[in-house]
Amino acid sequence: MYASKDRQSKGTVSVEVFQGRLRLRLPRQLFEGKQKYLTLGLSDTKINLKIAEAKAQEIQTDIVLERFDYTLDKYRPTHLKPVTMNHSQQALNLGALWGKYMEFKKPIASPSTIGNQYAGFTRAIALLPSQNLKDSILIRDWIVANKPPNAAKRLIVQLNACCKWGMKSGLITENPFVDMASEIKLPKNQRGEDNEISPFNREERDLIIEAFAKHPHYRFYTAYVQFCFFTGCRPSEAIGLQWKHIDFDNSVVKFRQAVVFGEGYQPTVKDGLKTQEKRDFPINNQLREILTAHRSEGAKPNDFVFSAKEGGFIRVNNFANVAWRKVLESCGIEYRKPYQTRHSFITLCLDAHIEVKDVAKWVGNSPEIIYRHYAAHLRSLSVPEL
Repeated sequence: MYASKDRQSKGTVSVEVFQGRLRLRLPRQLFEGKQKYLTLGLSDTKINLKIAEAKAQEIQTDIVLERFDYTLDKYRPTHLKPVTMNHSQQALNLGALWGKYMEFKKPIASPSTIGNQYAGFTRAIALLPSQNLKDSILIRDWIVANKPPNAAKRLIVQLNACCKWGMKSGLITENPFVDMASEIKLPKNQRGEDNEISPFNREERDLIIEAFAKHPHYRFYTAYVQFCFFTGCRPSEAIGLQWKHIDFDNSVVKFRQAVVFGEGYQPTVKDGLKTQEKRDFPINNQLREILTAHRSEGAKPNDFVFSAKEGGFIRVNNFANVAWRKVLESCGIEYRKPYQTRHSFITLCLDAHIEVKDVAKWVGNSPEIIYRHYAAHLRSLSVPEL
């Protein structure tokens, strides 16, 4: 139930169940003592109850601000309102618009983005309580009520992008999701892989490498793990390396491509890296020994440096959930994603007083990103007393 201390005389809006359906009981004071209800067309479920409560809060706010719509048209679910639109407009609901948006994105987005990220958004959109763009508030409230803040924000960002494209393409006349994502505040710990920083220390790193080297089933991946720990590259970059990219004469690893997994988790070699077209990494004696020992006598320039034990590309998720997880368990080390090898390299370099600009160049970040993301993990990056 919702009430305002300043407007007690106007009454309150409450949610109730009638014949298995949710409806709102409106204050009698608004209708000269007569009792009125607003039918929502929603069954009595926990999810729908949250939607109904959000609608009640919306009406209560309008009452307090003296902008209440006495016709109730403003508050009725769109599917219960009379509509005046042509057939083509009526057919283009959110799901249909999203489908057209995906057709537009497919030629220009990477296979991994289409197959992983967008496929997830497509499934989420299909489960929304309404596909009508006029129900944007209901859709937003349902998303916020049923998804973690990070996932909710990302989905609404995509709905906004879709509708923005729809407007530019002349398919719809307004974007009902504009600025909605900015209303969702994320907890500080909800970030992406580049921001989820929980590095291994030197002892943990060495223990993990040793455990891989001794493991009866997973020793095959020892060089791959070493390479990730000692270069700070992204797993997709390591998997995309071919021997032609290892320049022993000039002591440099040439990162030029990455392997991404698209629709159906099919691998694709993609030119360029996540944040840049290319990057060179210096080969020191330690890395030279690792690569020299790992290279087979018959290796050809176009052969990939690291592969799965059964052949083909290393599938990052499978590796993380099986080999990586089991080896960490055998070491008694708290599970952290393989991506933390990158964060471990960066923090250990900074701890060794390597200049930030050099570390940033090696790993393909900007110095600003290094300062912003890693300062909290290193005493040496704290502000000195001047």
